[in-house]
Amino acid sequence: MAALRFPPELLVQAQGTGLAIKLAIFDVDGVLTDGRIYIGERGEEFKAFSTLDGHGLKSLQQAGITPVIITGRDSPAVRRRVADLGLAHAVYGAGDKLAAAEPLLARLGASWGEVAAMGDDWPDLPLMTRAGFACAPPGAHAEVLAVAHHVTRAAGGHGAAREYCDLLLMAGGHYERLLNAHHATLDGGTSP
Repeated sequence: MAALRFPPELLVQAQGTGLAIKLAIFDVDGVLTDGRIYIGERGEEFKAFSTLDGHGLKSLQQAGITPVIITGRDSPAVRRRVADLGLAHAVYGAGDKLAAAEPLLARLGASWGEVAAMGDDWPDLPLMTRAGFACAPPGAHAEVLAVAHHVTRAAGGHGAAREYCDLLLMAGGHYERLLNAHHATLDGGTSP
């Protein structure tokens, strides 16, 4: 039995307005990171990512929910993180995130009601207001917080995306199965 709990009405909302969430969109700066950008003396960017968030993204993939990164910036650090996680769909340097998302939805056969979106600032609003479910970290801009169906307890870059992933997994009925798979031992038994 899982220790994590969400209110039943939130779980229903997190199912989206379609049949189920098929695609989860993530912003990067302020969602997968804490929003700070470190720039070295040679112009290189450094960002810190949470391993909790990374495991959440991989869990979505295991559940058949496609994670998509749509970010307004482009940096080698983000590209490296996306590649390390094995994410197949990412758009970098998106000045218009809606224009970036529309062809992806068409290619992946998802309607907006089957999409969840997590963002923290104005460029994310077109995605969040169309998505069947919208989520934001607590440090998001006030206008983003106003349209979010759920505001995470965890901060951006510190497990907010994992909380979003766990919520989607639980709402879709995948969480217990994935959790139980991690309890299994190498000899096929289960841990106490």
